[in-house]
Amino acid sequence: MVYNCANSKASLRIYLNLLFLLTLQYGCLDSDTSTDTPTKPPNILFVISDDQSYFHTSFAGSSFVKTPGFDRIAREGIYFTNCYAGSPGCAPSRSALITGRHHWQNEQSGQHASSWLKKYVPFIDELEVAGYQIGRTGKGVGPFQYARNEKDSLWRKNNAAGITHSKIQFGNGSELPPTTGISKLDYFANFKYFMDDVKKDKPFFFWFGGYEPHRVFEKGSWKKMGKKLSDVDVPDFLPDTQEIRSDLLDYAVEIEWFDKQFVKMLNYLEATGELDNTIIIVTSDNGMAFPRAKANSYEYGAHVPLAIRYPKNFKTGETVHDLIGFKDFAPTILEAAQVRPKKMLAMTGKSFLEILESKKHEPTELTRRYSYVGRERHSSSRYANWGYPQRAIFSKDYVFIWNLKPDRWPAGAPQKYHSNDTTRILPKYGIDSQGKYIPDAAFTDIDDCPSKTYLIENYKNDSIAHYFRLAHDKRPEFELYDVTNDPSCLTDLYENPNYKKTREQLWVSLQGELLNSRDPRMVGPEKEIFDTYKRYSRIRKFPKP
Repeated sequence: MVYNCANSKASLRIYLNLLFLLTLQYGCLDSDTSTDTPTKPPNILFVISDDQSYFHTSFAGSSFVKTPGFDRIAREGIYFTNCYAGSPGCAPSRSALITGRHHWQNEQSGQHASSWLKKYVPFIDELEVAGYQIGRTGKGVGPFQYARNEKDSLWRKNNAAGITHSKIQFGNGSELPPTTGISKLDYFANFKYFMDDVKKDKPFFFWFGGYEPHRVFEKGSWKKMGKKLSDVDVPDFLPDTQEIRSDLLDYAVEIEWFDKQFVKMLNYLEATGELDNTIIIVTSDNGMAFPRAKANSYEYGAHVPLAIRYPKNFKTGETVHDLIGFKDFAPTILEAAQVRPKKMLAMTGKSFLEILESKKHEPTELTRRYSYVGRERHSSSRYANWGYPQRAIFSKDYVFIWNLKPDRWPAGAPQKYHSNDTTRILPKYGIDSQGKYIPDAAFTDIDDCPSKTYLIENYKNDSIAHYFRLAHDKRPEFELYDVTNDPSCLTDLYENPNYKKTREQLWVSLQGELLNSRDPRMVGPEKEIFDTYKRYSRIRKFPKP
């Protein structure tokens, strides 16, 4: 007889989960039936910022961002150097995270500002059925349109991240947010309310979704926070100017506020004795909202921070270099909670619990060699509401990007119709007769911000033109970058004959993943289906190319 260790472990987990469910429903088991006490499921605190690149934690070595909360989890738990969001945009990325599936597998429920269908059950629902008390504060799984009335019978009613506890806001207290760009939600107070008044004696799953550091920032807020322009490390795809440094410091202010709320939650859990009973996961949904970062499948758009702490069962003080994708989160969390999903659609992601628990796994031994990223429509930024479809594969050293529509503008069209007069086209690049950028006038897949404005208004300047083109110009169908030596993804190696084997290997692996996951862009029959899904957020009008 062959003894299958993996099946044995799975069976044990299923047994323990069943025992836990029976205990929740009927109370303690009779002592004559069993003398064992079922293992108490772990609490789970899931922490996710909004638009923060991997490079911008102090643990990662940032010179101008201080994140003591994240650093503590990375130091006392497990720090991941290669976590990639499911998409460089928030809604599809969060869709992958919550369902354990690539966003392109989730129809409109994987596309920015479209509708969320009931059939895409999030892992949080499975935790709730298994006896977890669910809570959330801040941004959940969105932007999506959830059911508005009975006519939306196929749509989910509640946010896929769970019931919100976001009523407590900062008022006239002693600690108001330091800038006008920061949300007025008192994240910690809402978490404390949940812990004190909602969760009772159940294990809990709580989603802390910060609205920071999403745009808009209060310009110059860094000055009142005591920050210095000289501390900033400017990415190589942006010009090193005072305007850019200032914008990056305003971004840092918002990251640090988010992290400060997180520190309060950690301190509360420690004071109540729950810290070591809680799996803590802290990450971000995609990269920073700057030109050539967010909404781009480059390092600064898709590579995100990740640290996990649970000293009871997981390794401590470790660094892991395996490639982790957002589709892997749902199966990992469910397995750690000993919950077997019953209503979720089949997950593409694979649990990495073994990496978290294994004492044998060496940081240099990569059991996960690739992570996959995709993009469709980000905002309303092109004629007929077209997106900019991309698929990308990351390895430890490279990213291979497939731009499926290289004839389209990656950052959005360079001209659009006036918002209040759709017979009038605004000037090219949105620059008025005085040489000033008109807000929301061009390249709208890049959030309006001082950095974007600076590049556009100075695009004729010889020292700035290169950076303008990097952010806005059309791109070839295929790109290849050495992310280890070129994290800003500036030197395209695709045509370099020395990298022929690398690009072919990555292309084959990417195609295999797309075929296995039945990506409509690859297998059809409606390869343009993503551009047909209705968008419920703002729609802009653009001239036909």
